[in-house]
Amino acid sequence: MKTQPTLYSILDLALVSKDHTLKQTYNNVLNLAQNAERFGYARYWLAEHHNSSNIASSATSVLIGYVAAGTNSIRIGSGGIMLPNHSPLIIAEQFGTLASIYENRIDLGLGRAPGTDRETAQAIRSDFMKAAQSFPEEVNKIQQYFSAENKNSKVRATVAEGVDVPIYILGSSTDSAHLAAKKGLPYAFASHFATTHLWDAIEIYRKEFKPSNDLQKPYLITGVNIIVADTDEEAQRLSTSLIRMIIGIFTGKRDFVQPPIDMTNELEGVLQNPQVHQMLKYSFIGSKATVKAGIKEFIAQTKADELIAVTNIYDGKDRIRSYELFAEIMKELNS
Repeated sequence: MKTQPTLYSILDLALVSKDHTLKQTYNNVLNLAQNAERFGYARYWLAEHHNSSNIASSATSVLIGYVAAGTNSIRIGSGGIMLPNHSPLIIAEQFGTLASIYENRIDLGLGRAPGTDRETAQAIRSDFMKAAQSFPEEVNKIQQYFSAENKNSKVRATVAEGVDVPIYILGSSTDSAHLAAKKGLPYAFASHFATTHLWDAIEIYRKEFKPSNDLQKPYLITGVNIIVADTDEEAQRLSTSLIRMIIGIFTGKRDFVQPPIDMTNELEGVLQNPQVHQMLKYSFIGSKATVKAGIKEFIAQTKADELIAVTNIYDGKDRIRSYELFAEIMKELNS
């Protein structure tokens, strides 16, 4: 029986809304993080993506520093750094530096996907596929660079040695569940879009988990799409921006986040498409009462230690309001 409160956090892609500049987008990111801190969110993670005009979190480490500088206590981190794109040494140096400036506040979530298309992945790192296949070894290197013992090695990330940066393994399939369990690390599953393997991944992670110096028992974070408004109708209206964004993904016509419109029969039809329906399976859209009922059931089923919420809404104020209502829901469920 789960007795500990379920923590709640935010995953942000720094989505660029139509008619918004990058500066406005980054201001909105910081404003949201500052409000999240006030609402009691545990952490604020930024995701690495490339070659998408509607996603502004490509320089993830830089953006983490910007958000950490403008907040005081909330944990800031990566959800995640796509490790095959990078040298483990450089990532250790970046996050060791961040954690030395913002003590006990920086998280390092690591994934193995490119966070982009094949051509861009090749442009980022010509040996990307080899690096992706070597993901477990690359994680080992990160851990080595952060260890105090690494001071005796020939290759050192001196600004990372002995610095406390919790490492999380991210996954959207079962592969990373095996790795997180084997290494005794916390595991974050991207169930906000990769819904098919959620239950298998949870079972693998908990069944195979081996205690480590980092973690004595499994720690599971699950991703959820959240859009909460004062009424079900208003939340459905806000969700039209998300639906149109998904249409762009499936048609290869990605665009900036569009302003919401009244729900149409056509958009409702899109939601019934089997692929879209599966992708949005763990989406909770509606009033506080509606979302609370769905989230309560989801927590009971997954027994997740933490939910990390993704809220793709056009307007920054509506987005903050949604996260405020979701925080209220989580506090009520935890009381």
